Amino acid sequence: MSTELTKLGVKAIRDGVRGGDFTAREVAESFNAAVAEAAALNAFIVTTPDHALDAADAADKARADGKELAAMAGVPIGMKDLFATKGVQTTAASHILEGFTPQYESTVSQNLWDAGAGMLGKLNLDQFAMGSSNETSFFGNVSSPWQKSGSNAAMSPGGSSGGSSSAVAARIAPAATGTDTGGSIRQPAAFTGICGIKPTYGRCSRWGVVAFASSLDQAGPMARSVEDCAIMLGAMAGFDPKDATSLKMDVPDWEAALNADLKGKKVGIPKEYTMDGTDSAILDSWEQGKAWLKDAGAQIVDISLPHTKYALPAYYIIAPAEASSNLARYDGVRYGLRDLPEGAGLQDMYAETRAAGFGDEVKRRILIGTYVLSAGFYDAYYTQAQKIRTLVAQDFEKAWAHCDVILAPTTPTASFPLGSLNDDPLTMYLNDVFAVPASLAGLPAMSVPATINSDGLPLGLQLVGKPFDEQMVLNAGLAIQQRSGFDHAPAKWW
Repeated sequence: MSTELTKLGVKAIRDGVRGGDFTAREVAESFNAAVAEAAALNAFIVTTPDHALDAADAADKARADGKELAAMAGVPIGMKDLFATKGVQTTAASHILEGFTPQYESTVSQNLWDAGAGMLGKLNLDQFAMGSSNETSFFGNVSSPWQKSGSNAAMSPGGSSGGSSSAVAARIAPAATGTDTGGSIRQPAAFTGICGIKPTYGRCSRWGVVAFASSLDQAGPMARSVEDCAIMLGAMAGFDPKDATSLKMDVPDWEAALNADLKGKKVGIPKEYTMDGTDSAILDSWEQGKAWLKDAGAQIVDISLPHTKYALPAYYIIAPAEASSNLARYDGVRYGLRDLPEGAGLQDMYAETRAAGFGDEVKRRILIGTYVLSAGFYDAYYTQAQKIRTLVAQDFEKAWAHCDVILAPTTPTASFPLGSLNDDPLTMYLNDVFAVPASLAGLPAMSVPATINSDGLPLGLQLVGKPFDEQMVLNAGLAIQQRSGFDHAPAKWW
């Protein structure tokens, strides 16, 4: 029974618990056991089996008492270790926050607990969400549950939400939270054959989420189906007066409104996304995606997003600039690591603490950010990048006159072996080339699994929607999901 339960997603668990097919406790025990068995993936930094069991017991009691169960009752999830969790260590996968235990709960995690979800543990990630391969964590690399055909080399689960994507793909969590600054939900989802949606900027509160780049960071769900993402996003989203960028809008019932019939809808194909260096299998899957959406009733139209080629360089100026400002708070004074050599003064403490507490990639981005914000370079780099950001957003605005949703690849390649790009940060940054434009414009965007390549690795397709139109993105994702029939699972090796 236990292995059968871990094959279920959010909707199946929710409905099964409501219908009395099994108890929430049986579900929690099954997933707790699966998490414990999968230590080789290194997907979790901390496990919280009691949290999952307590939430399950509450769901079972509510059902026994004849009460209506909440939207996520009986569903245990993984929580990316970027969300503050009261009484549970929150590290952002860094040494500088190792041992930090918040005395408050992030708004998104509180929303999920209020909806009845339980927590299996805190998921590993790239340190401070900076990375595309989940190799920058102080707590070690996360391995993808997928491997190339005929090879046992450890593969990247993508980043920064690599612990989340690995856990969901490995069936050790039915769903997980992720955060997306420049593709950190969508790229790992594509690498591991799952779904992940970044909602419109402001849909999910950033309060209690460790900040990377405040004008870009956005939380979202990662799960194995479009329906599961719709259910979980509904539980996560909502206005939060504690977050000045939070949208004061009602949360739609995305699950109830799911509809894969795209008659009368237009799908835009941006010509600028046909880039040199894109894997031919990715381009083939893109063609297949067009055919699937056409079959769903949509009209395929060509569009232009002319400033696309400037989006990635602009992102790698804006995001590090905001990071250098946000990460200034980690100084050894109030919380986290304090490195105080004998006889050291205040400046020595700052320097020693930050040198020991931050990893190489975090230091690289802080240095870039501090440089582009410095006198003499601010206008040359940061101001220019913000102008490019406006132009990228305007490209999308113009495109909406011609289409309802945009279809593009999620990533330029499939997953790669861990360690293969460590000496080439620029190639690593190029992983985000298709994901970054939607982030700069604050638009809802989703990755859905499409096909398997000749190496036996999953490939994802990306859908980008109008502001606040998560429904169209989910509907187009559902149309692809129904036609791809993607039900591939990694062969268990862990």
